[in-house]
Amino acid sequence: GYSRRFWQGDTFHRGSEKMPGRVVTLLEDCGACTWGVAYEVRGEQIAASLEYLNMREAVLGGYDTKLVKFHPQEKDAEEPILALVYIATPQNPSYLGPASEEDIAAQIIVSSGCAGHNIEYLLRLADFMRYFCPQAEDKHLFSIEEALISILPCLYYTEESLEE
Repeated sequence: GYSRRFWQGDTFHRGSEKMPGRVVTLLEDCGACTWGVAYEVRGEQIAASLEYLNMREAVLGGYDTKLVKFHPQEKDAEEPILALVYIATPQNPSYLGPASEEDIAAQIIVSSGCAGHNIEYLLRLADFMRYFCPQAEDKHLFSIEEALISILPCLYYTEESLEE
């Protein structure tokens, strides 16, 4: 019931105040299926995890918290489990909203934060999807990756290319 979209801005982990990065959020989409990873937390981890997530994503504002059905890929999984997700809304101060794949790719190329370059975020997510979820179709993700890869050679030059 959700699609992944690079509509959320990030001014800390993958961007800065001057050049916010683009990270994913979920968009309600009745016919869609988003592949990803769920983490199980137990015991004392629950309170600590919720405290961190509620500060990062709820107290700072602009996120809806939802319980969604997560269908584990393991063959022995009998039924879906409930997973907690935080979904950025247009009221989020860092919400960037929709843009063309080319514009999103261009913004990703110039953004970097304390967790690394925004390019790494995009490419690692695309690699993860290809390796762990080869049956999944994520046109949005792979179109942005394709746009980024087509832009990068235009930014790379050497003295040799300048002499030609």
